[in-house]
Amino acid sequence: MALFGCLTTQDITHGETVEKGLIILVEFPDVRHDVKRNFVQERFSRGLNYYIKEMSYNKVSLEIDVTRKWNKMPDSISRYKISSRNLEVDKSRVRKLIDDALDAVDRDVDFSPYSFTAILMGAKLTDYGMIGLCGYPGMLGWGSQDALKTKSGQVVKGGVAIFSFQAHLGTLFHDIAHILGGVKGGKRMVPCLYDHDLQAKPGPMRETFVDATINMGFWDPMSCHYYKRELPPPGISSWTKMRLNWMDPSKIKVVKPGDKAEVTLGPLQDGSSEIVVVKIPLSETTYYLVENRQPVGFDKHLPGSGVLIMYADDTIAECRHGKAPVKLVNADPSVPHLEGAAFDIGKKDSFQDEKNGIRIQLKEKRGASYNILVSPL
Repeated sequence: MALFGCLTTQDITHGETVEKGLIILVEFPDVRHDVKRNFVQERFSRGLNYYIKEMSYNKVSLEIDVTRKWNKMPDSISRYKISSRNLEVDKSRVRKLIDDALDAVDRDVDFSPYSFTAILMGAKLTDYGMIGLCGYPGMLGWGSQDALKTKSGQVVKGGVAIFSFQAHLGTLFHDIAHILGGVKGGKRMVPCLYDHDLQAKPGPMRETFVDATINMGFWDPMSCHYYKRELPPPGISSWTKMRLNWMDPSKIKVVKPGDKAEVTLGPLQDGSSEIVVVKIPLSETTYYLVENRQPVGFDKHLPGSGVLIMYADDTIAECRHGKAPVKLVNADPSVPHLEGAAFDIGKKDSFQDEKNGIRIQLKEKRGASYNILVSPL
């Protein structure tokens, strides 16, 4: 008899989408740990769920099942261990861990209700090589031909993420967001926003990773996971919210090039604000996004506050070779790692795009909101 399986893939209650997730606990014959099942349940059901509810303006919540026991893998962790550099990861080892974990619970779990699966290891970063990753859609690709199945033929919908028990809340979100965003037109809708080529360079792991956050810095956990290890993750950007379909279109003010509009822009994380994003389309696939980041909710854990201006290009799928689907316009390049990227009154308060004839000006700040003027040059 299946331990789980009485729930539908998505329950809609009072307009809220409930994403069902299965967490498979796995341990290794040569690694000792004292991680409790309740700790894992708490991390996902409370910590990650609370974060996702705030980021989605209470549109999405999680319902999490954790396997009732730790499932021992058939091999030592050395058979599964991978490189800390994305581009150097042995994908066959990722596939082996996923297959062995799925097969370990195949008889006890009905996978049909779940929209995502995560493998939580009773192992540390130093044991496994990475603290978190998305196996599918991710390391193992994202084509429909790569859909995962258990030994008995059960289809594992959505995707599978893998975590060390040390994974930060920002890491949990980062890799689950890859799955929740899904795949469209052969592209992940929510890709990593750090540069994969820079992340693969030699050097201390954290320092090298931070140097790879050239697109969005510490302003979105899809770029940074977290700003500081001891703090919760910052909130996500409007670009990521839009890619996850968590942004109400009525809260986006579209201003076409050549038009003039003055907008009161509320804090991005304040769901009660009338307008939280300004979108300036440049072509069918390129556009600017303007958002206001204030110390509201999880945005208390940002490197600063102010107005962010992003340039987006939907023809770019992944962050490789210096290109990215979204990049910050940097208000103060003298501050490293885009920590000074925000525009603000009394500092850098305007931006001009000479090529497209666009000016964005911060006219006034009232409380936590900004009066912003978008106009032609």
